[in-house]
This record gives sequence, structure tokens and C-alpha cells, in this order.
Amino acid sequence: MRYITTIGLEVHAQLKTRSKMFCACPVEFGAEPNSHTCPICLGLPGALPVMNEEALRFTLLTGLMLECDIAEISKFDRKNYFYPDMPKNYQISQYDMPLCTNGKVPLHDLAYPKDAQKNIATPDKEVHLVRIHLEEDVAKSFHFDTTTGIDFNRAGTPLMEIVTQPEIASPEEAFAFLTSLKQILIYGSVSDADMEKGQLRCDCNISVRPETQAELGAKIEIKNMNSISGVRRALTYEVARQIAALERGEKLEQETRGWDDARDETFLMRSKESAHDYRYFPDPDLVPVKTEVLLSDVRARLPELPKQKRARFVQQYDITPYDAGVLADDLELAGYFEKAARDSKKPKAIANWILNDLQGALSTAGKPITDCPIPAQALNELVALIDSEKVSSKQGKDVFAEMFATGKSADAIVRQKGIEQLSDVSAIEKICDEVIAANPKPAADFQAGNAASLNFLKGQVMKLSKGKANPRLAGEILERKLGR
Repeated sequence: MRYITTIGLEVHAQLKTRSKMFCACPVEFGAEPNSHTCPICLGLPGALPVMNEEALRFTLLTGLMLECDIAEISKFDRKNYFYPDMPKNYQISQYDMPLCTNGKVPLHDLAYPKDAQKNIATPDKEVHLVRIHLEEDVAKSFHFDTTTGIDFNRAGTPLMEIVTQPEIASPEEAFAFLTSLKQILIYGSVSDADMEKGQLRCDCNISVRPETQAELGAKIEIKNMNSISGVRRALTYEVARQIAALERGEKLEQETRGWDDARDETFLMRSKESAHDYRYFPDPDLVPVKTEVLLSDVRARLPELPKQKRARFVQQYDITPYDAGVLADDLELAGYFEKAARDSKKPKAIANWILNDLQGALSTAGKPITDCPIPAQALNELVALIDSEKVSSKQGKDVFAEMFATGKSADAIVRQKGIEQLSDVSAIEKICDEVIAANPKPAADFQAGNAASLNFLKGQVMKLSKGKANPRLAGEILERKLGR
């Protein structure tokens, strides 16, 4: 029996506002527990919420970046439930009139896991959205051996919920969706989207059914995943678990499961609530929002998105789509490349140095691109030195290593070490004459048609010149002197 997997995601992204959604308490990761609280975010009687206008703008900007329909009027609702991390016993959220509906997230090849990039089932797939709504985050629970502590610093943080259509077909596509979405959120500066800090959280709704069955299988939700790779592993486990249960003749029921990252398996948490269980109703303390007054400002903030940047890099700098994808994958890396390549005669060479040498050096040193000891313009200067044949490609590698270690410019290193490539034709001719005279047999072999002998002679020229001779000129001069 073959089975069809259907996945929908509910992604929560904390917004990069300075204060909380409905009060002036600061948003700060890692602050002393319960140090950023007030009567409003603690839900004390009589405290009234005031909307964070910047959070509204960030949500609308996300909607525009993802090509959503923007509601003319939106409202906030109370979602009622009782849990220790919700101080008011209700959450201010949005139900039937969210800020954004529809929209889509494009999946590109490099967003997939590396081991899946050669076997993408649906290239250039777009995952469509149901809605994006704005709400307040809950507090954070810390479970100890015999007690649970609650930090209310996070309570009230602006939280955007992005809900997909149930059209993700595999754990690999879910991985690609989250990677692409995170990239877009960072490009728009609306969220840092760091899953390890809880700034991006994801609940997965997954069902499995026989391919002969038209209706979707029972929807099972998975929670508690703290990385994009963890989402993939949890979905992979759950697909296998559900298929095994169906093959044993069991009936799957709607439920919520947790993910145990250490044991690499899901576990039952509770039966799933439905929307009516939350008894939604409009929040009487908050007026509806007219988005028109915010949209002109929000449209002016629209950034160049990753898909657009990849296409422009290919056209403007004549680099491969793969290289453009890797460079555009990281906004800071893309900015570094542009600074170096903008005035360069060899933007392809700039891309090669970044992808093949600079990223390796940064990885070894444990540094992000923002802490790179080689300024972008300095890398351009090194490429220009190599292009002008003042230093060879091999010498360039040595100069690069010195630049990374010391932060000195390429020119300064070349002068200090005296490693400028010898490109004086008369000087190289003199060395070539000495090499030919000292090696008559290889010279004769080359004249007799043995092309490999030329490499030996070039090697001797490089040895005699202590590696400084321009290898291209040396080859040309040897061929001319040997009559080939």
C-alpha cells in the first residue's frame, strides 16, 4: 500500500519591536526572569492594553512580502484557555478578521536539506498560506525536578502566526518552507527568527492516508521542536509511525503530540482542541484597525526579497545561479559580496574567493561574516592584484591567509614580504634561456612534440625565480624560444 503525506504548518514568529504588544515593557532575550513585567502583561485587574503600532506595521510588511491580501479592517479577539503561562486566562489574538490572508512562500533549491537537493519532487514549488494574524506571546515555563517556574518576561511579546494550507508533501518540503520563510523575515527585518531563542516556533499538522483514499487522514499536531532540522526529524518519525499504525489496522485519532529530541520520537500530550473550545469573542478593550493609514509607510519599507536578489546577482554580476543562491542565502554575506563586487572588474572572482576561501576561513575561526577581518574592499584589492598579474593565484592564497590573520591590506603584505610577481619580460627571458641551456633533453623533447615537457621547463623557471615569475609569461616565452 502506498500512502500520501499531507502537512500544514503553524509558524509563530516573534517581532523585532522594542516593546511588548500591548504595554511598554521592553522585549529582551535573556533578561533576569520576571524583570520586564507590568500590570498589563501580568493581567492584573483593571489594566488596559494599548496596541503596538510598529507590530502592526511589521505584520503588514510580512503580508506584502508574501503577497497576501491585506484586510481593510482587522480586529483583535480573546482566545480563552486556562494555563499557567497565560496570566489573564485568555490570549489577545485574532480569529475571523486577521490582518493578512492568502499569500505564498516560494521554495528554492538551496532551501532544501543538502542531502535532498538533487531529488526535489516539485522544483520551484510555492506553498500557499491561509492567513497571518497578530497576537501576544505567552510566558515561558521552566520545568525542574519537582517544580515548575514561570518567567513572564516573554508574556505579551508581539507574535505573528503564519498558517499554511495543508499542501506540504514531505518533511523535506517543510524544511525548505521554514528555511525560505526565515530568510524572508530576516530580509524584511521583522524578526530575527532564531529558533534556539524561541523567536521562531513551529507546530506541524500532519496526516497520512492510503493513496486510494480521497479525504485527508486524521490530523495530528506535533509541538516542541526547537530547530528546522528537528522539524524534519519529527515529521519523518511521525510519518513512519502513522503508516505503521494504519498497516496494523489501527484507527488514528486527532491529537496533539510532543517531540522528544533526545529520544528522537513523538509522544502523546492531549486530544486536540477545536476552535469552539477557545470561546473566541472580540476584545472589548481594543478598537478595530484600519490598515489603510499604515500601508503607505509599510510599502516604502519593502526590501529586495531573496528571489529577486538571486536573479539580480546572476544578471548584474554574471555569476552562476548556484553561487547567487548561496550568496543571497545570508543577508549579511550578500551585502559583503555587493560591497566587494560593485566596483570590481572580476565579480565572478570575488564570488569564488568568498565561497571557496573566505567562508572556509570564517568557519574555521568560528566567526560570522559580520566579524570578518578582511573588509569587502580589501578583498576586491586582492582580486585586482591577481588580475593585474602583480601576484600569482598561488601567491594570492598566501596573501589572503595573511590578510585574514592580520587584517592588513594586500598591497601592504606584498610590499612587506617582497612577493610581487615578476612580470618583466626581459628578466623572464633571461631565466628561460638559463633553463633551456641547463635542460637540453626536455627542451628537445618539447620540440619533438612532447607537450608535457613544457610543464617541467616552466617548473624550473618558477624554481629559479623563487616562485616569482609570471607562469603565463614563462610558458609563452618558452614556447616562442623553442619554436612552437
